[in-house]
Amino acid sequence: MTQMNPDGITGTISITVFPQDNGQYVCDISPSLSVGEASPKETRTKDCTRFYGQTKEHAIACALESLADEYRQKAEDCQNIDSLAVERSDSGESIQKHYHVILHYERIAKDESKFEAIHNTILGNTVVENAKISVIEISPDIEIDPLERGWD
Repeated sequence: MTQMNPDGITGTISITVFPQDNGQYVCDISPSLSVGEASPKETRTKDCTRFYGQTKEHAIACALESLADEYRQKAEDCQNIDSLAVERSDSGESIQKHYHVILHYERIAKDESKFEAIHNTILGNTVVENAKISVIEISPDIEIDPLERGWD
């Protein structure tokens, strides 16, 4: 089990979801441990960011994904790693390191079914090309279980 480092972050994340007259939902998220600029998909007022969704869960997912994206970027930035640098041993061999690679891709699909939207996204071969990719160097013994696809 990993021991906790006293150099932690504390705060709260407040999430409130409101129904709209059109049957959709808006999610206000107010993290006390986060700062940053609003993206075009969100509206930020003071310390609150607003996200829209078709369902309550969709609105919450959009809000949390934005917060996760913000922290992935902070994690990468604080490591300040030269992406082309290769560390070498005294014998000149390259040293293999471990990285947590996270891809995030979104699109608005206009298709006949959910299956077609998934299928056409995969066939388009643009997922990796257009994805936002975060690469964070990690210890080989860190307890991370990468998410796996779940389209069932």
